[in-house]
Amino acid sequence: MEANEAQELKEHAEHGGESGMRPVAFTMSVLAVLVAIATVLGHRTHTEAVLYQNKATDQWNEYQAKKIRSYNTGLAADLLGVVTLNDKAAAEKTAKAYADHQAKWADDLKDTQEKAEALEARVDKAEARATYLDLSEAMLEIGLVITSVTLLTRSRIYWYLGIVFSILGIASAAWAYLQ
Repeated sequence: MEANEAQELKEHAEHGGESGMRPVAFTMSVLAVLVAIATVLGHRTHTEAVLYQNKATDQWNEYQAKKIRSYNTGLAADLLGVVTLNDKAAAEKTAKAYADHQAKWADDLKDTQEKAEALEARVDKAEARATYLDLSEAMLEIGLVITSVTLLTRSRIYWYLGIVFSILGIASAAWAYLQ
């Protein structure tokens, strides 16, 4: 092989060969890592939302149980008020105990309801974050696929378009955590 032929092959490789596609291949590697990160974060956020929903459900179940106890105590107090008993002192003592329970449960119900509503707010926030992370994953995957088309067509327009989608994906992930 002559020196000028070797020089021609070198120039051809630099202008349109594999070395010209190294930035595209590197971009694809970075995008693959970002897709993996967005996927893991999205799954973790969905899991977080489910766990908060379970806690909220438990809290609402506790609220309902306290409400039923309160209602039953109120019925017993009402019944005690209309039934004539031989021991008035015992009846008054029992009625006072029922009234004390009612007051305690009224406060407990309010606290339990506030806790359940706070947990539901956390569920909503986690679901919103998960939605943006899902969008991020989709945009990054689209960016990765479009960027890979550059390797097939040797047209850099696909690389630039892939970068645009990737930036949208990164922005969506950032937005998920800025809310």
